[in-house]
Amino acid sequence: MADLYDRSIEIIRTYQHASGAYVACPNFPTYRYCWFRDASFVAYAMDLAGQPESAGRFHAWAAQAVNTRADVIRGGLAKAARGEPLAEADILHTRLTLDGQDGTQEAWGNFQLDGFGTWLWALAEHRKLSAAPLPADWLAAAGLVADYLAALWRRPCYDCWEEFPDKVHPHSLAAIYGGLKAYQEIAASPLPAAVAQAPAAIRAFIEANFVFEGHFVKFTGQPAVDTSLLGLAVPYGVVPPDDPRLLATVAEIERSLYNGGVRRYSADSYYGGGEWILLTAWLGWYYHQLGSLTGQLDGGPKIAAILAWIESQAAADGSLPEQVPHHLNDPAYYPVWLKRWGPIASPLLWSHAKYIILSNLHGPR
Repeated sequence: MADLYDRSIEIIRTYQHASGAYVACPNFPTYRYCWFRDASFVAYAMDLAGQPESAGRFHAWAAQAVNTRADVIRGGLAKAARGEPLAEADILHTRLTLDGQDGTQEAWGNFQLDGFGTWLWALAEHRKLSAAPLPADWLAAAGLVADYLAALWRRPCYDCWEEFPDKVHPHSLAAIYGGLKAYQEIAASPLPAAVAQAPAAIRAFIEANFVFEGHFVKFTGQPAVDTSLLGLAVPYGVVPPDDPRLLATVAEIERSLYNGGVRRYSADSYYGGGEWILLTAWLGWYYHQLGSLTGQLDGGPKIAAILAWIESQAAADGSLPEQVPHHLNDPAYYPVWLKRWGPIASPLLWSHAKYIILSNLHGPR
């Protein structure tokens, strides 16, 4: 498409609800909600694109959603401190309706921590990019989230793909790490000890438990890589982009998951396990950050090829899907998911957001 960048901004603005929430996908039945994870990246993309008002409306929505649940958070943390299991009513749900209610239409794996870490990271980025002070109610919500994450980060939860709830996931930990480090930059009051100490403990836990044969792995006991491991460096900063373990991880991603576009992980069967737009852009984001750090010049052609590939996947109206059914891990599962949920989600706002992010990094708009 001639100018997918401008069209991506238009799509995001079109599907931002009056409440400020960004819908994950407007026409995919189970995605008609706002996820903190997806929407935080969308808000960051809009800040980069010179749309701080849009990002600010999302952050106001998110802060209100958290503050409304202050008693839920405090009650859940009290139970956790007593060593009690947490019920569905004791946690922050990962996705909410566009008017800020818990999504209860379908059963869902709601105990996901990475989205809330990503929100803290995006909130700090919004302050930097908009050069505006954060309202007191936003900071209050951020403090609640920081307490929540600092208390619960050791617990197994669903990963960013909403799978494997019995595992602890390095990407989820990285998002928590990045969020808590970001909160330390914006906090309006002295940090509680748990919040101050958690990042170092999280980094040590990742390095002790998720490295196998010199590279990071999907989770303990699973030696394969997952492309979400890019988050360890970009944007959450647990390790620098040129950390030898991460370089080895990226090499394994390139070897086993990258063929024009990037797949999630080698055993993925969701819609057959195709190539994801947002992950392909994420790899380009990593190449940019690595090149910025090391002065390597070969990242430019790689990023240009990634942008061209993403642009070639856009529909005639400029919509970008969640994934494309190329080089499927398990083609037999593609018709299974088509029958269950219909065509692949499109437009996926997270896909458009990652494209905007990479386009901004690769060259001025």
